[in-house]
Amino acid sequence: MSETMQASAPPEKSGAMAEIVEIAKTVVYALAIALFLRVLFFQPYTIPSASMEPNVYEGDYIIVTKWDYGYSKYSIPFAPPLFSGRVAEKKPERGDIVVFALPHDPHIDYIKRIIGLPGDRIQMKKGLLYLNGVQVPRVNKGTFREDSSYGFMHDVTRFQETLPGGKTYMTNDWGPDGDLDNTSEFLVPEHHYFMMGDNRDNSSDSRVAPEAGGVGYVPAENLEGKARIVLLSWSKGASIFKPWTWVLNLQPRRFFTPLR
Repeated sequence: MSETMQASAPPEKSGAMAEIVEIAKTVVYALAIALFLRVLFFQPYTIPSASMEPNVYEGDYIIVTKWDYGYSKYSIPFAPPLFSGRVAEKKPERGDIVVFALPHDPHIDYIKRIIGLPGDRIQMKKGLLYLNGVQVPRVNKGTFREDSSYGFMHDVTRFQETLPGGKTYMTNDWGPDGDLDNTSEFLVPEHHYFMMGDNRDNSSDSRVAPEAGGVGYVPAENLEGKARIVLLSWSKGASIFKPWTWVLNLQPRRFFTPLR
């Protein structure tokens, strides 16, 4: 009478394998939850430029809400071509600060303020913003010294603009003779938006054609979410590769600043 012998893994090996499997499951679950939250609810961004000063500064770490305008493929990391258009679309309001996928290079995210809605006519004359033929009123709030982001400090005049509907915000103006202070009139196409930076003379936005390195008109599909709050902030020079700057370059005065 013969006997069949079966080998079995030592208890310690099978226990170690089970632990590895559990760790892998935990990681997968955590990633799935993070992806779910990022797609449907919140997404953080780090601001790399000065184009939205004096409201959003280079080094700010902001939180963007994703549900405000519905969802498109750009709501999902890497923008997989799962569908076109927007699901549960809601129209943005003039004056919203939004993050969007750059139309001519959707792998790049931009942050600007919506100035023009579909059908609006936009023009700059001597540094003044005209919306549908009417100058957007603004109030001089004084002169301030700002980092130009080009290696030198620069005097800027700060204005409070008020859009139709009552939305108010601050802008920086370097003077009335900048490259984008006098433009032709733009007519915003259907299903598109006209974006501008609050740092008017230091922003490549919808006033600049895509072929010239600008933004042009932004399709509704490209909107990713509405910028809500500055969660944290670091001054220039902070780097993930310089751990000491994580603390030394913190700017607590910018923490939890709401974005309007």
